[in-house]
Amino acid sequence: MPDSPLADLLRPKDFNDFVGQEHLVAENGILKRLIDKDELVSMIFWGPPGCGKTTLARIIASKTQSHFAHFSAVTSGIDEVKKVVAQAKERKQLYGNKTILFVDEIHRFNKLQQDAFLPHVEDGTIVLIGATTENPSFEVIGPLLSRCRVFVLTSLNENDLNKIVTRGINKLNVKIETDARQYLIDSANGDARNALNILEIAAKLSKLIKLKDIEDAIQKKTLLYDKAGEEHYNTISALHKSMRGSNPDAAIYYAVRMLEGGDDPLYVARRLIRFASEDIGNADPQALQLAVATYQACHFLGMPECGVMIVQLAAYLSLAPKDNSSYIAEAKAKADVKQFGNLPVPLKLRNAVTKLMKEVGYGKDYKYAHDYTKEELKDEEYLPEKLRGRKYYQSKKKR
Repeated sequence: MPDSPLADLLRPKDFNDFVGQEHLVAENGILKRLIDKDELVSMIFWGPPGCGKTTLARIIASKTQSHFAHFSAVTSGIDEVKKVVAQAKERKQLYGNKTILFVDEIHRFNKLQQDAFLPHVEDGTIVLIGATTENPSFEVIGPLLSRCRVFVLTSLNENDLNKIVTRGINKLNVKIETDARQYLIDSANGDARNALNILEIAAKLSKLIKLKDIEDAIQKKTLLYDKAGEEHYNTISALHKSMRGSNPDAAIYYAVRMLEGGDDPLYVARRLIRFASEDIGNADPQALQLAVATYQACHFLGMPECGVMIVQLAAYLSLAPKDNSSYIAEAKAKADVKQFGNLPVPLKLRNAVTKLMKEVGYGKDYKYAHDYTKEELKDEEYLPEKLRGRKYYQSKKKR
């Protein structure tokens, strides 16, 4: 179709032409192996925009010879779901054909709409493939999520985008200067669709694409920030260390840089929740409450309104007293759990819910703490025998 967007014209129809996600579609990738064995299961593709979720679903449908139904949660409702399911039932009964139902942006379906899929996924009427840019743990209902395999897709790297841009250049029969090509790839932020859309606009401006053409096609110079690569992790690390060092100005800078670079504010808020417990803990228990409240506020409002809330929280956490005792205690306890496994719980701490349990010593010599003074309980031991005397938590409030 000559009037189709370049991204659609170049959409791969086979795994051999698919770029990226080698951990899933390479010869030994789990998705490739499932398809080769015709053991397709309902699944959720979770990944950023333009990483190949829709393309993968279409290739899977063609490889398994299944009927492919595609609709978007943005424009479709429960009535469309019922209609597709009814057709799938008829197709299965009359011809024995499977139906793959691909739901783009499945996180936009509400709980009732997601519930409608459950019985049909369970009885095999449909193989559901959902695509989402949001964490399915939060956006897909538990019963449906438990019946689907989640595959995590990543942003395309520079080498992947180079291949895709080359295909676009060849298709459009244009040339592009080196600096313009690099700027295009950097500006795409791992999104193949974005890269091809920019290239297509630039190609209408000139057959020899220069840096200015790419800038004009973008209109706004994109902040060069790879949300899934090293720069992302460098920036979140800088944010953490700035707050740990009680420097609110640096913390605010890095938080805003992440948000302006297109990072999910809920991701930033989640990292701040972790910090509130790991680096502040009981030195200021209010920090964790404020962090959770900020996450909820960001979820309600979204960007750009919630940016100021992230800044407010980053400043508060930077200025709060620091104590990583909980973090150290967790690490020590985890090491003992891994080393010693399931050590027997002391008999005196076990509930004697049957006569036999009481006869063999369950609950014997247990001191009900409310009946004793702190001094009288100071020598009581609650840990298993092998861990007697262990000290995990030692408060050390700082700054």
